[in-house]
Amino acid sequence: MSEVATRSAGAREWLGLGLLALPTVLLGLDVTVLYLVLPSMAAALDPSATQTLWIMDAYGFFIAGFLIMMGTLGDRIGRRRLLMIGMTAFAGVSGFAAFAPSAELLILARALLGVAGATLMPSTLSLISNMFPDVRQRAVAVGVWATMFALGMAAGPVVGGALVDGLWWGAAFLLAAPVAVIVLAGAKAILPEYADPSAGRLDLISVALSLTTILPVIYAVKHAAAHGPDAGTPILLTAGTAAGVAFVRRQRRLASPLLDVTLFTNRAFSAALAVLLIGLVGVGGSMYLVTQYFQLVEGLSPYAAGLWMGPQALAMFVAAIGAPVIARRVRPGLVMAATLAASVIGYALLANAGVGDAVTVAAGFAFIYLGLGAIAALGTDMVVGAAPASKSGSAAAMSETVQELGIAVGVALLGSLTTVLYSARTDAPSDAPPEVADRVTGSLAGALSVADQVPAEVVRAAREAFTTGVNLASAVAGVAVVAAIVLSLVVLRHVPPLGEDQDVEDAQR
Repeated sequence: MSEVATRSAGAREWLGLGLLALPTVLLGLDVTVLYLVLPSMAAALDPSATQTLWIMDAYGFFIAGFLIMMGTLGDRIGRRRLLMIGMTAFAGVSGFAAFAPSAELLILARALLGVAGATLMPSTLSLISNMFPDVRQRAVAVGVWATMFALGMAAGPVVGGALVDGLWWGAAFLLAAPVAVIVLAGAKAILPEYADPSAGRLDLISVALSLTTILPVIYAVKHAAAHGPDAGTPILLTAGTAAGVAFVRRQRRLASPLLDVTLFTNRAFSAALAVLLIGLVGVGGSMYLVTQYFQLVEGLSPYAAGLWMGPQALAMFVAAIGAPVIARRVRPGLVMAATLAASVIGYALLANAGVGDAVTVAAGFAFIYLGLGAIAALGTDMVVGAAPASKSGSAAAMSETVQELGIAVGVALLGSLTTVLYSARTDAPSDAPPEVADRVTGSLAGALSVADQVPAEVVRAAREAFTTGVNLASAVAGVAVVAAIVLSLVVLRHVPPLGEDQDVEDAQR
């Protein structure tokens, strides 16, 4: 190995990792903070159903759309520079969101937050790749990074509930200001700068094709989740697929592509992305459903529901930090398979939970988070480690795009499955007015909103129907995770323990 490859990180690099953890936590927080802020925000701004959907989804929608472009942009202009630009923009737009006077302006703010967030995610991860060239140290550092993002997601409901109870809904966005001050103050002193000197100019046609590939697909998934599939769904999916084919063909011809598609010839790279996608589909959908279970089925306040979802972060933290350490002696594919098996236990618990089983639901979600911590750390490290240093920003963006897509698909598929089963198993009283009947059969939240107008047994049956929907969705997610376990055992079995040399051809067999 070369001297660069074996250089160990020192105190400055570990201090830099601590600095990079701050925007990473913030990004995770913004994914879920609105889960419990939404009722208060809706009361203040009175958004329509469509506007509410966009307020919730615009952030992740635009992050996923712009990640590939921003990852490559960081490779060209400098990853630290992109981080500082993005952090400044994120803080400024967060202030705008906090005081948005209307639903339309809050949607705009959430979209701009997504664009700014897309600069932060690949720049933090690619900087870690530069700061920790030693394979073992990099795996631990990526584990910390993955843990911080997931901890932010886990803390979102707790923080959102606390801020709503103590202040007002907009306060949830103001957390970006102190984080930005700290990051901007320490970035130049602690973080290294890295840009690819051989990178060509940014290909705008490729940027347009990447956006045309990702945005229609994610929009189709989210629209189908909210309103059911319609005539536009296959059109959007076809348009996204066609743009994706054109994008790949163009990348193969360019000397300096936006995304190095030859990375997908590395089986470890492709399989790790697939495992991340499957794992995040389950986690995204489960978090969405478990949040509703605690509030709508168990009747907990937003803050209390957030507290019930907080301790699970400990399991994720243990897995994300411990998995890279274990993977120094045990093949990473085996470690990922074992922790994913723990996730299957979690999905089994959720699949058998009933009304009044809050402890079972919390325990199941803890097992699910255990699997998330390991695959986020090891899977992300495999993806970033498969790319040369000059392309780590692009690889990091690909990893994050897959994870954002997984969360979106999870909410859409598992949420839709639960809704369909709920509607099929819920009956409104025969003498109920049409508007009341529609609310009862449409969603559990709707049934609870007219609880004073229907018999108590109707509300009880609605809670049971929703819980049955959660059971079925969890069972489906568990089966998908079993497929990820097989993928880890079969395709990733050649990846050696961290720090060991590996023949490239053997790794790709």
